[in-house]
Amino acid sequence: MEGKEVAIVGVGIHKFGRFGDKPFTEIASEAIRMALKDATMDWADVQVAWCSEERLPLFTGPKIGAALGRTGISICDVEGACASGAIALRDGIFAIQSGAFDNALVFGVEKMPRGFMDPTITYDRWQVQMGLSTNPSYWSMSARRYMHEHGLTDLHLAKIAYKNHKYSVHNPYAMYQKEFTFEEILNSPVVCDPIHLYEICAPNEGAAAVILCPKEMAHKYTSKPVTVAACVHSLGLYSSDFRAPMTQLSARISNPSPTTLAARKAYEQAGIGPEDVDVAEVQDTDAFMELTHYEELDWCQPGEGGRLVDEGATELGGRIPVNLSGGLISKGEPIGASHLGQVVGLVWQLRGELGPMTVEGAEVALAHVTGAMGHSGVTILKK
Repeated sequence: MEGKEVAIVGVGIHKFGRFGDKPFTEIASEAIRMALKDATMDWADVQVAWCSEERLPLFTGPKIGAALGRTGISICDVEGACASGAIALRDGIFAIQSGAFDNALVFGVEKMPRGFMDPTITYDRWQVQMGLSTNPSYWSMSARRYMHEHGLTDLHLAKIAYKNHKYSVHNPYAMYQKEFTFEEILNSPVVCDPIHLYEICAPNEGAAAVILCPKEMAHKYTSKPVTVAACVHSLGLYSSDFRAPMTQLSARISNPSPTTLAARKAYEQAGIGPEDVDVAEVQDTDAFMELTHYEELDWCQPGEGGRLVDEGATELGGRIPVNLSGGLISKGEPIGASHLGQVVGLVWQLRGELGPMTVEGAEVALAHVTGAMGHSGVTILKK
């Protein structure tokens, strides 16, 4: 990244799942305390903080700060759909690079309601009335179109879900930690054809936190700093799928996806190419979306995502292991904590602290999220 290098020196996470009446202040505080302990810091040492959230009340960050103890620092709330965590992380990085602060805390938290998200929060009334505003509908339409054009089958989607559930048993912070057979996945209830229940993520609750500082100061906090080589947030140019009726039309010959826009900027910032990524966490709101992101992240040509699945390229031991945490399919998605949860797992990965899920020799890791209104975030970490 331009300017001084920034390192992650502490990470923390609260298990993703459902926690009844447990308040978001407590959920977030646990993740923050874990990150502080990891960085051998006290709460009073934190100089500035950002809180990513999407569906929580006003002043979420300040309320969490008050629960930890008021210190007078700036705590700003950030929201940007599924990329909220990436935006908050980017802002924390800018604060360090500006020289205004020697450390920054970035945390995300969410308590999502059960079921599909209320589309009226995101879309205009006329768009909701016309349909296509509920998540699975546009994902499934995209999947069926892709199947028609490229020969993808239900088994390909089951293979992705099987992979993610298989790895989830090693992640104590995942909501679901159970391996399923292909038959169980394909026989699970259909949510929206062709997507089955075990191939889609659930909105839920959780929190994650990271602590940043200038790389030259990282030795004060840890012996295993991880460098943030890039952190990019982008908005899509025009509607790029079957979401609620779009408000813009384009005569462009090419309309790159929000993911591709963010990824290519991130690769440039980090001074690498897509072939240099050793391990990744990508947005798998459903199994098909994980596959499309293989292509949008430039890991293969359009239409070749199924080939990567058949080759085992995205499994542990493959060319680019993806979602060794179990992905959102297993972890669930507390929107504000989603991207930061990916980053926490990848920091552990580059530190070599994930036991059987550790990718030997991994030097470069990529975290990716994308969501409503074309928000997308890509963070690249280097050992």
